[in-house]
Amino acid sequence: MDSITARGRPHHGTGIRITFVTMTVTPDRPVPNAAASPSSGIIDRFVASNREYAVEFRDGGMDARPVQKVAVVACMDARLDLFAALGLELGDAHIIRNAGGVVTDDTIRSLTISQRALGTRSVVLIHHTGCGLLGLTEDFRRELEAEVGQRPQWAVEAFVDLDGDVRQSMQRVRTSPFVPHTDDVRGFVFDVHTGLLREID
Repeated sequence: MDSITARGRPHHGTGIRITFVTMTVTPDRPVPNAAASPSSGIIDRFVASNREYAVEFRDGGMDARPVQKVAVVACMDARLDLFAALGLELGDAHIIRNAGGVVTDDTIRSLTISQRALGTRSVVLIHHTGCGLLGLTEDFRRELEAEVGQRPQWAVEAFVDLDGDVRQSMQRVRTSPFVPHTDDVRGFVFDVHTGLLREID
């Protein structure tokens, strides 16, 4: 709760009364310990929130197989609330996220397991406007090599054409020998300002 106290006294020789105000503010959330690192602070909050969550948690008895038989591949961008944007409920879909939402070897690994072991059939690919990869190049890898003495084995997968990269991602899924169901693969660009999806042919 916030509290305010005030006291006053005359200023000698002026006839003016000066009032001193003291304000005490109690924040809604605990103020992080300045000595703690930002990362440990947020993770501690996660742990505390989980304990509160677990009090009301009830096992819904859902199977590991997604109800809607769909896998969604999307960017890891924190602005994308895929469940709200797509009308998904818990247990409906596999959500596979990485930097850019690009289809890499590891994405193919996840899609292969999703389809062959867990029964999904459809694939939705989602890029978005304002993506961080739009400003990167493969120089990022060279800079890492200069810093740590070893070049990453992975590619940055940066791009300058959103639509073109969505098409490339769809093509990678459709031509993978490991992904058996490729008749329902569709790609979209999510607009972070309007919340709308725009389908890419």
